[in-house]
Amino acid sequence: MLVEDFLASPLGQMWILADEHALLGIYFIGQVYELRGYENESITQQETTITKATKEWLTSYFAGQEPQSLACPRAVRGTDFQEKVCDLLTHIPYGQTWTYGQIAERLGCKSAQAVGSAIGKNPLSILVPCHRVVGVKGQLTGYAGGLERKEALLEWEKTHVHFL
Repeated sequence: MLVEDFLASPLGQMWILADEHALLGIYFIGQVYELRGYENESITQQETTITKATKEWLTSYFAGQEPQSLACPRAVRGTDFQEKVCDLLTHIPYGQTWTYGQIAERLGCKSAQAVGSAIGKNPLSILVPCHRVVGVKGQLTGYAGGLERKEALLEWEKTHVHFL
């Protein structure tokens, strides 16, 4: 059974998707790839232990508090490569950015474009911080939640990096 819950964030309504075992998605309403892989699933609106913990984590993030590790299992549906990329993204320090090329290099991958494609399908917005990935010259490039949100998230983190 899939469950959904919602959170009003400073950057817009967020949609949280989970099953009985794991967190499956954190999306801004209307973002690209929002339902990827779940289009034909039955979803019930309900707060569960997983969705509640996720909302608490996001609320702390937007309150400017130091993000702790989310203590619930996560499941990323995707290829092995997409999962490796998502795992590596969690190592980008709060308030910092890496380039697509740096990520490709760390993965031993020759294609920054392949990394970009995998990042674009990240189902766990903010928690898996794909917003911290920029172009080779530091320019903002694609973000499934929209470039305005990506810019806002990066600015938010720069102004709240004092706790590190």
